[in-house]
Amino acid sequence: MACSLVSENDPEIAWRAIFVKPPFKSWKDTVIAIKTNCLGRQHTHSAIMAKLCHVLKDFLGIDPFNIHIYDAHHGISMGSTLFQDLPKDVNLAGCWDGISASTSIPTPWQGKKSNCLGPLVFGTVDILINISMCKGHSPLFGNFTMTMKNHFGTFAPGPGHGRGESGLDYLLAINQTPEILGKIDAKTGKVLYPRQQLCLVDALWASESGPWLGPSHQPNFLAMGVFSPVVDYMVATQFRGQQMSWLPNMNATRRMLSAFGYSKNDLPNGGRYLEP
Repeated sequence: MACSLVSENDPEIAWRAIFVKPPFKSWKDTVIAIKTNCLGRQHTHSAIMAKLCHVLKDFLGIDPFNIHIYDAHHGISMGSTLFQDLPKDVNLAGCWDGISASTSIPTPWQGKKSNCLGPLVFGTVDILINISMCKGHSPLFGNFTMTMKNHFGTFAPGPGHGRGESGLDYLLAINQTPEILGKIDAKTGKVLYPRQQLCLVDALWASESGPWLGPSHQPNFLAMGVFSPVVDYMVATQFRGQQMSWLPNMNATRRMLSAFGYSKNDLPNGGRYLEP
């Protein structure tokens, strides 16, 4: 998958091409946060989490002590045995510091504040990796929950579960914060250094409904990309919609592109995912 993503034959070179080293730091000192999902009965598979952590250690040279696996809302159930075969010293951070640090939320929640994971607000995390499940959810969120909504365990989830469009507005807004995208230049609006650098959807097992229920199908499917809204849109339409016949709510799903200034016509490969 890494090779397909960057059109490279050598896996080590491919993984190195995906990640951007933070300025003025060595890879060894780079701090990684991996957002997993501990809600309900569907969790990231150990083989996926272990593989990714070994890639970070073996190909990039990240010190395992600097890799933190968290779910700041449901991570209390993570425990010490949820993931097997991780490199020694990887931190199963659980709730970590919790969702306790106040931060500003941009349009369409402009002028409002919410709480977020402290290490992201205070800038101690260099690279954020998002590993989500492929589950159903309310039509408000497109009939699914994947990488964008996975950050309801990074930011306080409460404001996103209100009635009406405000819940979707909150979902779109938190994914446009510096905590997720990285520090943003106030003059140009451009990200100075990308923080969330990889998004992965674990659909080895998946479900049409959810999010608390167990999986309903075993599609043996994985998806990976570097930009969360595009990953969610393509998986929702191509995999969930066309392959599994779990039709998304397209009004909400299209907003996941338009809120970031994109449309279907801007997507690579005609809006279809690449087969590795």
